[in-house]
Amino acid sequence: MHRVFRPISILAGCAIMMLVTACNGIFDDIYDEASASSSVTTEGQLLVNAASWKDWYYVDFDSLQMYIERKDTAGLLKAQTNFTHYAIPTSLSSGSGDGKTGMYTYWFDVFGKGISVNEKRGFTATDAQPEPQSWSIAFHRNNVRTNGGAVLETKYTSLNELPKNSSYFLGATFQEDEWTENEVWEDQSQMLMSLIGCQGIRINKVLSSWLKIDIPPMPPAFTMNKHVFIVRLKNGKYAALQLENYIGTDGTKCWLTINYKYPY
Repeated sequence: MHRVFRPISILAGCAIMMLVTACNGIFDDIYDEASASSSVTTEGQLLVNAASWKDWYYVDFDSLQMYIERKDTAGLLKAQTNFTHYAIPTSLSSGSGDGKTGMYTYWFDVFGKGISVNEKRGFTATDAQPEPQSWSIAFHRNNVRTNGGAVLETKYTSLNELPKNSSYFLGATFQEDEWTENEVWEDQSQMLMSLIGCQGIRINKVLSSWLKIDIPPMPPAFTMNKHVFIVRLKNGKYAALQLENYIGTDGTKCWLTINYKYPY
């Protein structure tokens, strides 16, 4: 009996493995701080290793501002690279859930028209996403959330080009976070069947647009938007953010270098 190998199947399997490792190393999946080889050396810059599929990383601008007010430069630089992280829940600890909060299994047309073509295949209720008591924005790979905030994309490509203060944007339309079931990828265990477990959660699609991932091609194509984004926080203050880089010193993608100005 002779075994017949299908070249297309082999090619598909190889392509999927590229996808698995595109935004993180398969064995270096979870990070809680930047590596020793990467460091922030200036005030007003965040270094967030958001490569993990499993965690959200939280930034609190008010806490960072306190270091500045105390003139604690060493503390600030450390705080700009070390962030509170909370794992994405994958189960329900009690009760029956609300029918919405949970993990959504989606099939993505990876080898056809691309990930914009997808179908819902399953749902598992989970606990709600845990959060710190005080936070401004949160990062998960190329996804960004705000804590009750809203975001505006500007035409500027440098914080130095911005108008003097945020009052310039008072009449502009800011976009609040929106519900999504298929953009926060968490579970890759069924990826060989083009199935991904996704967290149902609200994200800010405007701010998340600063790093776009396209599949195909293989490996995935990353497109960075270097425009400055204005975040209106729920406390009424504003922050200006710009994604400067998404690749770490070791080549890891979704390792974000972010310039910021707060309060703006």
